[in-house]
Amino acid sequence: MSENTPKRKEPKTGTKEVEGRIVGRDKKVIPPEEVYKLAQIGCKDIEIAAWFGIAEDSLRYNFAVELVKGRENLKQTLRRSMIANALKGNAAVQIFLAKNYLGMSDNPIDTEANNPLPWTDL
Repeated sequence: MSENTPKRKEPKTGTKEVEGRIVGRDKKVIPPEEVYKLAQIGCKDIEIAAWFGIAEDSLRYNFAVELVKGRENLKQTLRRSMIANALKGNAAVQIFLAKNYLGMSDNPIDTEANNPLPWTDL
């Protein structure tokens, strides 16, 4: 090591008390708020379960409400953002919303209303 390299400090250790649900055979304590936050940013069940070191089935069984609420919050946030972008004039988002929410289409549907009127000589 060179003389200019700073010395690394020894890491500090401590104890932290966590409040949450006791889950799985290992009796891990999982805070429901953390499950909600991970679901809210779009993490999949397998990713959340791996983060806490529990089985996916245990996650789904114990935190079904938090998973649903977090993902629904993500959808609402994305919708608000899309609508805000559309109202600011983003044409691509306006087209997407028109097609998906208003049922508009680039391709007209052939129906009797689109057929030309019959020609009759009077």
